[in-house]
Amino acid sequence: MVIAAESSGGGGSFLVTLLPLILLFAVMYFLMIRPQQRRRREAQQLQAQLAPGDEVVTIGGLYGTIVDTDDETVTLEISPGVHTRYARPAIARVVAKAETEEEEEYEEEAEQPAEADDVAARVVDRGKAKD
Repeated sequence: MVIAAESSGGGGSFLVTLLPLILLFAVMYFLMIRPQQRRRREAQQLQAQLAPGDEVVTIGGLYGTIVDTDDETVTLEISPGVHTRYARPAIARVVAKAETEEEEEYEEEAEQPAEADDVAARVVDRGKAKD
C-alpha cells in the first residue's frame, strides 16, 4: 500500500519539474525566434521591392543608387559612372525611394496654384488697391 501512494505522488512531481522547462521554451520563442522571423520577413519584402532609382545602403555601409536589378543581384552606381554589383541580401536599407511619374505629376500640380485661387488673389489685390 505504501508503494501505490508513492507512485501516484511521483506523477505530480514530474509535471512540476517539467513546467519550468516548458516556460523557458515559451519565453525563448516570444523573445528570440518570433522577432527574428519578423525581421527576416521585412528584409525579404524590402529586397523584393528594390527598383532602379532607389538610394540604398549596403550592409557594409556603402551608399549608392540602384541602376539595374535582376533576381539575384543589384547594380549600384556609387559614384558617377562607377557601377558595382551586389547580391540582393547585401542591401541593408533604402534611404530614398525613386519617385514614379505619378508622384512627380502630383507634386507639380500641388506646386502650381489652382485657377480659382489665382482669381481670388487678384480680386483681393484690387480691393486693397482701391483703399
